[in-house]
Amino acid sequence: MIHCEQTTLAGTTLHKMRMTDVLTACDESIRTRSPLLIGVVNVAKLVKARHDPQLRQSLDEATFTVADGAPIVWLSHLCGSPLPERVAGIDIMTALLALADRQTYGVYFLGAQQEVVEQVAEHVRHTYPGVRIAGYRNGYFSGEEERTVAEAIRASRADILLVAVPTPKKENFLHKWRGEMGVPVCHGVGGSFDVVVGVTKRAPLWMQKTGMEWFYRVLQEPRRMWKRYLVTNIAFLGLAMKETTRARFRMFRRHIRRDRESAVDRS
Repeated sequence: MIHCEQTTLAGTTLHKMRMTDVLTACDESIRTRSPLLIGVVNVAKLVKARHDPQLRQSLDEATFTVADGAPIVWLSHLCGSPLPERVAGIDIMTALLALADRQTYGVYFLGAQQEVVEQVAEHVRHTYPGVRIAGYRNGYFSGEEERTVAEAIRASRADILLVAVPTPKKENFLHKWRGEMGVPVCHGVGGSFDVVVGVTKRAPLWMQKTGMEWFYRVLQEPRRMWKRYLVTNIAFLGLAMKETTRARFRMFRRHIRRDRESAVDRS
């Protein structure tokens, strides 16, 4: 289904897709009832995936993986294999809801606190009246309850499943139950439900474009976020330097090889 160029950054494969490509793939998946799992990678995931086999496996299982973060796009350019644009997970969610509104697709909302997910469903009813609300429930369920949750989602006959459950619980749940739920499009949306209902705010557009969303998160939740982003950002800078150096060395070797081949041809 997905035929597009790929690039690899720090061992993670990313697809060179724009938002229009993502929506086309999702629409086809729903129409043909063929399963599709969307993967998104930001700075934190790129850093963590190098040492987290579980996260690495979940990314490998995705039908395609796109860059959810301006720094990831910048790094791809520095490494000589540029991604076309940032495709943020929350923007994919919004675009999927608009698609579902146009095509009357069914959407199941899984995650966040019960009052939050209820408000999300109510927001969608008013903003996207063409969406069929297949169902919703909070993200607080035990391992013993997973089968019941999966069966409820299957019975809903949803076309799209939006999962606002923290990592790695989200990845584990989808890995274990995605096949049995029978939902064509599955998308992990992180804290997007909280943003929709105003529990947390998304960074201004200029911060999104300049890669400063992390700083906005720190301003909102300094005690919880400062250490996480400090460690992650420092690790990413080191990783970016290594990846750029390797890419430049590979390009230098290719240049030398071409020069040698040209010299042989001339002789």
